[in-house]
Amino acid sequence: MTVLRARATLGRVLDDLGSTLLEVVAGRVDPGLSVGGVVIHDPLDPPAMPGSALVLGVGLAGPGEIADVVRAVAADGAVGLVLRLPVDIDADVRAAVDESGLVVFGLTRGASWAQVAALLRSLLAVDDLGGVDDETLAGAGAGDLFALAGAVSALLDAPLTIEDLSSRVLAFSADQERADESRKETVLGRQVPERYLRELERRGVFRALYASDRPVYMDGIEGTQLPRVAIRVRAGDEILGSMWAAVRGPLSAEREQAFVDAAKLVALHLLRQRAGADVERRLRAELVATLLEGGSAAPEAASRLGLAAGPACVLALGVPEAGAESGTATADAASLDAPSVEADLQRVSGAFALHLAAVHPRSAAALVGGVVYGVVPLAGDDADANLRAVAVAEEFLNRIGSRTRVVVGIGDVVAGAAGLPRSRADADRALRVLRTQRSCGSGPRVARLADVQIASFLLELGGAMVAERRVPSGAVARLAAYDRRHRSAMVETLSAWLDAFGDVTVAAAAMHVHTNTFRYRLRRVGEIAGIDLADPEARFAAMLELRLRDVVEPSTVDHLGAEP
Repeated sequence: MTVLRARATLGRVLDDLGSTLLEVVAGRVDPGLSVGGVVIHDPLDPPAMPGSALVLGVGLAGPGEIADVVRAVAADGAVGLVLRLPVDIDADVRAAVDESGLVVFGLTRGASWAQVAALLRSLLAVDDLGGVDDETLAGAGAGDLFALAGAVSALLDAPLTIEDLSSRVLAFSADQERADESRKETVLGRQVPERYLRELERRGVFRALYASDRPVYMDGIEGTQLPRVAIRVRAGDEILGSMWAAVRGPLSAEREQAFVDAAKLVALHLLRQRAGADVERRLRAELVATLLEGGSAAPEAASRLGLAAGPACVLALGVPEAGAESGTATADAASLDAPSVEADLQRVSGAFALHLAAVHPRSAAALVGGVVYGVVPLAGDDADANLRAVAVAEEFLNRIGSRTRVVVGIGDVVAGAAGLPRSRADADRALRVLRTQRSCGSGPRVARLADVQIASFLLELGGAMVAERRVPSGAVARLAAYDRRHRSAMVETLSAWLDAFGDVTVAAAAMHVHTNTFRYRLRRVGEIAGIDLADPEARFAAMLELRLRDVVEPSTVDHLGAEP
């Protein structure tokens, strides 16, 4: 049977989270009212507001401030405002709620805003990308674990959680107020606390749980008030996770069998969810690629990605690959590094998508052709928007720390979707420079094209020379040929002198030779290379040739160019 998946609604939010996290403190809930996204209110930097948004009012407390925010977000099309309990509701707030039709929710104390935002976004995730029909499994939308958790909870008459192999909470039933404090802590944190995990491991619970198809009953767990009964969730030979019910005693034979049967359905849902995530990831990557390539299909791709019209820019994330930047890496070197690079990119892609979803709800990110691209809507003038794009990239790198080797190239801010291919090209050029510099152990981790434009020109010129099988063949090439024949250091001598702005003393010290020896070598440089070092044009040409030799790998120069 196939049905059209219903869009996220306020009714679903209350059904899944109402008794555990949220309660209505003002306004009337229309259960069928669609919710288009979740945003965090920031008076200093108003977020891009999707239609029918649910707004998280972090830090709002005074009734006057609350009334002003109710009116402001309602004017932007929001349908609900979430505030930390207790909420001070006075006549002005009630008047604002009545005028706007907005619903004010209270968030239970102890739940962090980050956790709530993640929970709400997971609940509100509908198939915005495709709008396609979806299958149902046992009456619940395929992959809808919250609905299934509620159904199994009703069968067992016990609050239930569905957890993965790391004891992270994937879904939970809406009756957690019937459980104990340890269960509520687990649900709020979306993770079984470490102290309970240690106790379960000490008692051998996980070993018993994963070794049997039957439920495992646990009583007297330190820190809990209610016993637990758990069952593994398995598909074939693969254990996918487990289900945990907070009970008041052992299950009856009928309920135990219902628990066993439910575990099989949960396995199907988890497999369907995994498959759906893979399909969605591929589809998103295709849509992002279409958008960045431009053409007649780009507007449709932007619409399906939910990208708002207006100024935006492209961020390109990559990791340095030794030797890859010049196009001269050997196949062996590339194959050795490929697995670690791919693993880094996969991790970065997911983390970056989550980061953008938090700071820019109408953004999009995907791994396309070995680069993680992010399309970020930006308000304000060009200079301010460029700085905000840099801030987004730097904040992401600070959050993931130094564990990964990520660098970020940033394209120019463009007026709309039609300009994104140009922004992508700029981001790619900046990324190439950063990858080259970082593979050599230096350089920044974030840059706009304007910051590295000259280095980008040199890379492009070097790449064009390699493509045309050309090599630098001026004065420096003649010195390099002499060095190969005589095992001398004429290229190094010229480079040191130019780096020292013609200061022989400094250049000689850099090469660890006497100044008179260096002056002799410098005269020989002029004779061998046929270069007038007093001529600024000749010096510039030599400096450019030296830089190009760094861009075009020496092995390539030796392979393509014979001695002059």
